[in-house]
Amino acid sequence: MTVPPDMGPANTGLANTGSSDALQAGAVQANRARADVLARIRTAVRGGTAPSTDGAAAPGGAALPGQLSPGDYRQHGELSGAALLDLLAERLADYKAQVRRATPETLAEEVGAALTRRSAGRVVVPPGLELTLPAVAEVCVDDGLTAAELDTFDAVVTKAAVAIAETGTIVLDGSAGQGRRAATLVPDYHLCVVDASQVVQLVPEAIARLAGSQRRPLTWISGPSATSDIELERVEGVHGPRTLEVILVTADGG
Repeated sequence: MTVPPDMGPANTGLANTGSSDALQAGAVQANRARADVLARIRTAVRGGTAPSTDGAAAPGGAALPGQLSPGDYRQHGELSGAALLDLLAERLADYKAQVRRATPETLAEEVGAALTRRSAGRVVVPPGLELTLPAVAEVCVDDGLTAAELDTFDAVVTKAAVAIAETGTIVLDGSAGQGRRAATLVPDYHLCVVDASQVVQLVPEAIARLAGSQRRPLTWISGPSATSDIELERVEGVHGPRTLEVILVTADGG
């Protein structure tokens, strides 16, 4: 059989070389974009203006065209009280998380109701939780349980470090009452108790609150674990709990 000139080994090699060059060019561009993003983040944290990766910078440290300076970002929210909590509840619901309200006096009752509704017979909790759990549940304190052992529990109950209303995000910093990251990722149901005093509106406010936790393994949770990697079909519970339920605790339960 005669091989057409455009399908011979030499031409195939040229095609492969061109493809390789394109891939290398794409990698260079991606690395340049990554360096640009990281440079801007570092400079924003320091309070300056980041140069672009091609070495250009605006005179006097001013922002380049189309570049935001630190002062352009909102640092403090304007919401408080019920409006702030309502926004958090709304955003949590957007992420398909379940939300309950409680007062300090009714908190134990709400925790019991949530666990009973889930038929959670075995519950794992982090050290230092200091929360009354229903007597019907078998409660185990996580003292370094293996992933296989954690997988035998119906639920995990924790508190939180901070909650961000605008993004519907709960942040755990691994301190007492919040525990190891593994304990909140393996069980299929996570019940998290958030006090009203821990709720902020914006991410920068949360970062400020977490300043003392920078060396801790922070876990940022926005709704139950979900992915749409395969055919854009949403699947829950792949990388963490299938169900997230949050109890917001306020003085009046509102």
